[in-house]
This record gives sequence, C-alpha cells and structure tokens, in this order.
Amino acid sequence: MKLQQDIESWIALCLIDGLGDESIRRLLVAFGSPAEIFTASTPALERLVNKKVAHSIVKGADRNKVAATLKWLEDSENSIITLADPDFPPLLLNIPDPPPLLYFKGKRQLLNLPMLAIVGSRNATPQGLVNAEAFAKATSDTGLCIVSGMALGVDTAAHRGGLRGSASSIAVVGTGLDLVYPASNRKLAHDLAQQGGLISEFPLGTPAIASNFPRRNRIISGMSRGCLVVEAALQSGSLITARQALEQGREVFAVPGSIHSPLAKGCHSLIKQGAKLVESAEDILDELGYRAPIPEGIDNTGEPEREKPEREKSLLLTHLGHEIIDIDTLSVRSGLTVETVSAMLLTFELDGLVASLPGGGYQRLA
Repeated sequence: MKLQQDIESWIALCLIDGLGDESIRRLLVAFGSPAEIFTASTPALERLVNKKVAHSIVKGADRNKVAATLKWLEDSENSIITLADPDFPPLLLNIPDPPPLLYFKGKRQLLNLPMLAIVGSRNATPQGLVNAEAFAKATSDTGLCIVSGMALGVDTAAHRGGLRGSASSIAVVGTGLDLVYPASNRKLAHDLAQQGGLISEFPLGTPAIASNFPRRNRIISGMSRGCLVVEAALQSGSLITARQALEQGREVFAVPGSIHSPLAKGCHSLIKQGAKLVESAEDILDELGYRAPIPEGIDNTGEPEREKPEREKSLLLTHLGHEIIDIDTLSVRSGLTVETVSAMLLTFELDGLVASLPGGGYQRLA
C-alpha cells in the first residue's frame, strides 16, 4: 500500500502546473520525498519556488490526470520509474538535467543493459536504412541495447535492427505513451512494447509538440554509452543529439558517405569535429572498450557454435543482392567481419552462387 502511495505522490508531483524538473529536484533535495513535499507549509515551499507554484503544490495535481495514470499502470506492461527507482537508467542519473520521472512500457530489465544510441535522417537513403539496421543488429547481438527516437527513417531502421538482435531496443518518444507518433509506426511501437521498451518523460495525453522532440534527445544520448549518427544533413535534429552526447561525455560515432550527398554532410561535420569514423560494428565496440562475455560453446545470439556458420551463410546471402557490391559494404550490411565475409564469398564462388568481378565487386548469380 505504501508503494502505491509513493508512486501516486511521484505522479502528482510531476503533474503540478508550472513545476519544472529543476524545481522538482530542488524540492526533493530539501524535503526528501514527494510525500514530504506535499505536507510542507506554504512558507517553506516559497523559499524554494515562486509563490504561484507553491500554491499549486498545496492545491495538488489534477486528480483526473492522476487517476488516469494509475489506471494506465494497471496494465502489466506499464510502469513508472522515478529517480529513486533502482531501474532508473544509471547513466541517465549523471546528466545535468535528468527527468524526475519516466513513463515506461515494455521489459524493464532492458534498462540495466549497456546501451548505444543510433540516430539519423528521417529522409534516409535506402543504403542509409540498410546501414542503420545492420549496425543496430550487430551491436545488439553483442549485448548493447539500441536506443533511438522512433522517428521515420534511420530511427525506425535502428529499432528494427535492435529488435532482431539479442539485446533488443528502446524508443524514447516525445509524446505521452498512450499515443503513437508517427502513426505509421504503430506496428513498431507494438513490437517495442512486446519485445523491447518505450520511454517518455511526458505525461499521458501529451501530443506531438515540436519543442518536446529536441528535449527528449538528451535522454536518448544520456542513457547510452555512445551515439552513432547514420546519415544527417547539416541542419538535422540528429546533430542536436550528437552535441548533447558530447556535452554528456559520451562517445560519438558517424558513418561517412559520398562527398556529394547532402545527407552525408552532417556526419562529415561531426567527423571533422572529432567524432569517430566507423565502418563496422567492431569500430564502435573497440572505441567503447566493450565486449559482452559469451559462455563457452555459445555465440552472441545464444546459439550453439556448430550452428553459427550456417546462420552466417544464410545472413550473408540475404544481404547479397544481384547488384554489384564490395566486401566492405557487405560487412556493414551483415554485421560480419571483413575476414568472415571474404572467406564465405570464396566458398560461394566455388559453389557457383556468386561471381567475382573486376574492381573487387561481387554479384549473386540467379
């Protein structure tokens, strides 16, 4: 019963009109808990917040909104994660402005995994989408949960890749969790709720407001050990996330592209400023100094080693279309090392599945 009262107090505190995150943190330091804040006198509150906000606290939050949130919590997929909760993402605690409360839908245990943010253009090229999904799948399979913002383009591809990997994916959204934005990602939102997670600092019912999306980006980068940018124009919102990642002391990575592509200019600008140029998942893992422990005889997808070669062959053939492609691009698409790809291509060539072409290209045969 006490836990229920504590959660209700947290919800009510974060629903007070005019009370911002900084003021909430200041009040928590002074009084210790939301329940103690609500029992404080008006003069005591006015020493920490302005008179209008102090009176709003004494008056209390909108009871209908509190009741609606408690009703939402009756679904076992839904939960509230506060600054005092052991499941609050540990790295997020260390940013200058952590949200006091997070609304969460999905698998809470994912919040304790190391995370990698992957962001990029909403209008990504087909190759950019392939790259985002491939990087996400490969890094998820090493145990890094993939974090992005569920926008169209690179975000969507990153979530799909993360869900295909062993460590899944979490979306940080700019609306209330009772809404899906963009609506075309409803299926993705459902998959994330079932197999991964969705997070928002915004109360239920919060619509898609433009100013909320740059704000949520600090959570995407703040939860993560590093941030990978896949295709971004110079004015892309993804660069906001990258800048916040740098300010938070996170590693920033960027995938290079053609010097003629507007969607490569943002990544090239980041690289000029010191972001790590990456061509494979191994580049990211090396920079982070991260390798997931793998039990003997088991690969990083949890399958026996004897089954791994056949899975990798099938994976490579899936990414090897009938267009001409080089080994490096195949490595990025599949998440396999260049050495593994090279060895398998030789086998495919001997079996008559692939033709090697002048200039180092390969093409799948009918």
